[in-house]
Amino acid sequence: MPSKRTARIGALTVAAVCSTVSAVVLTTPAQADTVHIHDIQGTTRTSPLAGTKVTDVPGIVTGVRTYGSSKGFWFQDPTPDADPATSEGVFVFTSSAPKVAVGDSVTVTGTVSEFVPGGVSTGNQSVTEVTKPTVTVVSTGNAVPAATVVDARSVPNTYAPTGDTAAGGSVNALTLEPADYALDYYESLEGMNVQVADARVVTATDPYTELWVTVKPREHATRRGGTVYGSYTSQNTGRIQIQSLGATADFPTANVGDKLTGTTAGPLDYNQFGGYTLVANQLGTLQKGGLERETTRKQSRGELAVATYNVENLDPGDGTFAAHASAIVNNLKSPDIVSLEEIQDNNGATDDGTVAADQTVQKLIDAIVAAGGPAYAWRSIDPVNDQDGGEPGGNIRQVFLFNPERVSFTDRAGGDSTTAVGVTKVHGKAQLTASPGRVDPANEAWKSSRKPLAGEFVFRGHTVFVIANHLNSKGGDQGLTAQYQPPARSSEVQRHAQATAVNAFVDEILKSQKNADVITLGDINDFEFSDTAKILEGDGELWSAIKSLPKSERYTYDYQGNTQVLDQILVSPSIRKDCGLEYDSVHINSEFSDQISDHDPQVLRFRP
Repeated sequence: MPSKRTARIGALTVAAVCSTVSAVVLTTPAQADTVHIHDIQGTTRTSPLAGTKVTDVPGIVTGVRTYGSSKGFWFQDPTPDADPATSEGVFVFTSSAPKVAVGDSVTVTGTVSEFVPGGVSTGNQSVTEVTKPTVTVVSTGNAVPAATVVDARSVPNTYAPTGDTAAGGSVNALTLEPADYALDYYESLEGMNVQVADARVVTATDPYTELWVTVKPREHATRRGGTVYGSYTSQNTGRIQIQSLGATADFPTANVGDKLTGTTAGPLDYNQFGGYTLVANQLGTLQKGGLERETTRKQSRGELAVATYNVENLDPGDGTFAAHASAIVNNLKSPDIVSLEEIQDNNGATDDGTVAADQTVQKLIDAIVAAGGPAYAWRSIDPVNDQDGGEPGGNIRQVFLFNPERVSFTDRAGGDSTTAVGVTKVHGKAQLTASPGRVDPANEAWKSSRKPLAGEFVFRGHTVFVIANHLNSKGGDQGLTAQYQPPARSSEVQRHAQATAVNAFVDEILKSQKNADVITLGDINDFEFSDTAKILEGDGELWSAIKSLPKSERYTYDYQGNTQVLDQILVSPSIRKDCGLEYDSVHINSEFSDQISDHDPQVLRFRP
């Protein structure tokens, strides 16, 4: 795409070796025709000719990429072999803008290379390329090989084979079985001209000018048009990313549930930001689905409404305060308590030692009042500078907002960024030693990560303990299309330790008061079916209330075509069993291209 694309696109498939400028001449066909593209691609994910020079490989140009650092073109043999495992297309990396056009018949001489987008440490599959090319144009204006139709019938239902244990779980050396596994099917088409038709959008257009569609409209569908990611063993095989070789301005701005009608066609690429990607020469026509932002109901007088909302690195310089305020007032109906995640300090990403966030919070509160909402009070604890992860210099933290006309906060001195809050028993009731306080902040589990914020609230005479969390992100995990199957989730190690610490703290409260009302909520950065959630739930100390929803409605985030749960509200047994809880995942962000945060807020209503 044009130069307005960020360096992210520049990193998609740039070869790891230096490449000379493509030499292009008009001449007669090469006489030596012993190596074809399917010989280069082979029957596994890596080329049997990797590292060797090939001469006068013939084909028709199917796509040209002139932007970013991954300049080059795809070409395809119009005379395929009979083996469905061998792709007939391949990418030629030219480093500068290639001097060929779609429909040119060319021969290519160069070195076969395997490039791993993002680097070997990512665990990504490699892209087979021809590098340091010399390109000869034989003729122009030829018909492009017909695009292979990718649809519900062609894509297998099983996602990937299990990797070879002798190779550390890699699938690279396994012979492709495109009739059995979706990832093998897509790999067998790597570099080829492919098409999808009348495809529903399952991840909205993002700032990088890309979106995701599904070719399996019935696969784990939500009522709003998405595709639910429901377990590690139940992958959504119909998802595919769409980019474009055309102008950025011409790319459709789509929401989940919209449709690209007609044909979307182009070469099938593989990149580090989602794996297999249809890079379109031809885009279908956008048909809007009319998706609207959800609104929850207002809590009744006797109900306590508690919400969690990740406001995505909010700082005073942002232009989203009015939109966030409108969401809290109009879509969430002004919950009594709001746990905010990713509140940055007063100067955002400026890394000058500033840790206070009073200006950030007050600006949001003022915007809420201007939107017709309550004058929220707030409590938080400033972190130690640059010790809680997130955007460098931003010092993100959790913040409690509460409506003082509906709920009161029990202030108890002693809480600071490094002192662990404890639990005591007073007159038969649990009580925090400090409120607000931080949970076990010296624990190694919280290194470079947000420490939980605990506080005591009182609603209509009932004490409610609330613990606000923002657990370790999934950064560093291998992608779903990694060469290692199943992919490694290395970030879980820290999240599991964090979940263990939070569960232990909740257990302390419940040992002091068996029927205590305890809420643990926030950006858990993990699924409701994950081991992280199971550790938080423990032996019944907590229960993730999003599981009260039908499976098709369990999502708070949309990533690479998968609607999924990252934000959760977990409750103690007294709330689950005795308080008539009602849960709502309020979809106002994750499905929309004009989102103000990438997370949907969650609201829990119950009667203490």
